[in-house]
Amino acid sequence: MNAISTVPERAIDAFHPPRRILLGPGPSDLHPRVMAALGQGVIGYLDPVFVGMMEELKTLLRYAFQTANPLTFPLSGPGSVGMETCFVNLVEPGDKVVVCRNGVFGGRMIENVERSGGRAVIVEEEWGRPIDPQKLEDALRAHPDARIVAFVHAETSTGAQSDAATLCRIAREHGCLTIVDAVTSLGGTPVKVDEWGADATYSASQKCLSCTPGLAPVTFSTAAIDKVRARKTKVQSWFMDLTLVLDYWGATQRTYHHTAPGNSLYGLHEALRLLAEEGLENAWSRHRHHHHALKAGLEALGLEFIVPEAARLPQMNAVRVPAGVDDLTVRRALLQDHAVEIGAGLGPLAGKVWRVGLMGYSAREENVFAALGALEQVLSQAGHKTVPGATAAAAAAHRAYAEQHLITAG
Repeated sequence: MNAISTVPERAIDAFHPPRRILLGPGPSDLHPRVMAALGQGVIGYLDPVFVGMMEELKTLLRYAFQTANPLTFPLSGPGSVGMETCFVNLVEPGDKVVVCRNGVFGGRMIENVERSGGRAVIVEEEWGRPIDPQKLEDALRAHPDARIVAFVHAETSTGAQSDAATLCRIAREHGCLTIVDAVTSLGGTPVKVDEWGADATYSASQKCLSCTPGLAPVTFSTAAIDKVRARKTKVQSWFMDLTLVLDYWGATQRTYHHTAPGNSLYGLHEALRLLAEEGLENAWSRHRHHHHALKAGLEALGLEFIVPEAARLPQMNAVRVPAGVDDLTVRRALLQDHAVEIGAGLGPLAGKVWRVGLMGYSAREENVFAALGALEQVLSQAGHKTVPGATAAAAAAHRAYAEQHLITAG
């Protein structure tokens, strides 16, 4: 008998994911209010009430991005869709684009330029280091016909943060538009689109915004939209063509484009309300606060960061795997025995680093101590020598929290 047409031999149970402490590069934990919002009833995506919620989403995202750009909205798709949308709309065949690469996601930008028919000029930087503004300046002087500069503000593969304000200024001085990846930075560290003068900025819902994966907040300047409207060729992607999406997310009558992921948008709406209630500066401060404690604990375990402190993201902590310790064995033990998820290295850093995320709702004191306690135990079992004492990492984190409290109180 054809196995495809038979009833399963045993009943397939409803899926209930185990409880995890999400401390990797994303997704992050969901706030209970976001989880409740995701479970609300479905309504039509052209329902007037849904349209009203869409307008509120645009307002909330303008606050998160710190911009007055009218075209600010969430794309239906993950951060990769945000990236691709920016490139397929702004890059025409033959356009020269300067791409800054200091990690995996700068490399994906190059791929997007080439698939859009553009010519990529690559500014290379060592992985774990921020982009050197002088290298960008030199590249633009050598290529005065460049039209766009693209860079990753917060490189998820290493935890390095580049100086977006300076890079955007240099691009502007050379007559270039900018495409900025803020996937890991939005909500966790300052993103100031208007102050920077960024033209096309994209992010993702599942990191510091602590929403479900599958949405990509984007914002476009007037100059970026002018370039899209002046295209001589059609955008190669129908789904990502901003001239069509504009009719759905515009300020007036909505025109059907695609079926919007309604419940995910409910969740993002609530996640952004939580961000507004906390306040951006408080959210940035919270991420720094817990980072300092995590840093103290990781260093007490003898772990070394790969990013210089001045360029280090508080929400993405990349540390070297100690000599003689197997990357996968440790990560598997953390997940199976302690329900703690951390991230592996990517590209040339695979097997060489761990990425410990403190993003959004995951950036909480109890998670810092859970991660440090689990790491200390697993590393000891793996033969890594740590500072003597069963709770050296936790003690270091406690001291860091106490010191920050004294500084704040003083």
